[in-house]
Amino acid sequence: MRVERARYFLAAVETGSLRSAASRCGVSQPTLGEQVALLEEELDVVLLTRSRQGVRPTDAGQAMIDPLARLVAAEDAALRAAAESGGAYQGRVAIGAISVVAETLIAPVVARLRAEHTDLRFGVTETSSGDIESRVLHGDLDFGVISAPAAPAAAGLRRSPLLCAPLGVVVRTDHLLARREELAWRDLATWPIVTMRAGTVMWERLHDNIAAPDVVVQTMSARSLKVMVGHGAGIGVLARFDTSGDVPGLHWIPIRGAEPVRICLVQRSQGRPSPAALIVRGLVRERAAEFTEGRARGRR
Repeated sequence: MRVERARYFLAAVETGSLRSAASRCGVSQPTLGEQVALLEEELDVVLLTRSRQGVRPTDAGQAMIDPLARLVAAEDAALRAAAESGGAYQGRVAIGAISVVAETLIAPVVARLRAEHTDLRFGVTETSSGDIESRVLHGDLDFGVISAPAAPAAAGLRRSPLLCAPLGVVVRTDHLLARREELAWRDLATWPIVTMRAGTVMWERLHDNIAAPDVVVQTMSARSLKVMVGHGAGIGVLARFDTSGDVPGLHWIPIRGAEPVRICLVQRSQGRPSPAALIVRGLVRERAAEFTEGRARGRR
């Protein structure tokens, strides 16, 4: 049995969509669908039911989740052992990340690897999504984690979705808007606004939806934005990410109908990353999946 087929099946179950599973696994949707079909043929059972709403496991598929997950985990353990004996856990990995992702996704991965593999070194660059993509393209960074802009990726780059974050407004708990359960873009037009600097996805979203927003402060990070709002500089436009450094006394309100912010991993289309970079990239994907699952449990 090819273990990658088990990975594809598990990704389809976790995402509920062949398209999303294909994006997570870095293959085309037809390839993933074909491999899952071959797995069904190999096991002589139907694993997934397919509909316009997506996919879900059949009773047989549900029964196979745990055994196939153990198979995948066993291969991962073998690959880690091989990587360790082959010297993959050494050298320097250069990562680009928007500020909030550096804390929520990158820091836990770096801490885990540093605790287990002391020969690894990291460079983490916090900057805008556009700057990260440029540096990845030119080889200054091994990979990046960005807020996906509306424009398609440049030739030579590939974006892979990691997770989505709802877009909303950050206000002080004593602000007039704090009582609202949701807001519309037009509700923001008359308020002073704190936002990320020009060139960021947050800046683009704001100006795409409000003709002439009263931007009073442009910041370099989500943390700085929250600090400014906390001190009364204005209201903030920001995707929802709860972090350890959150500013007390603030309230986040969703913007009705706003498209979620897509967090993507960006890498070069050509060339093979170093063994260390491949390991770190895989763990970042795992951390993003854990983050998404944690959010889902929190909503139940």
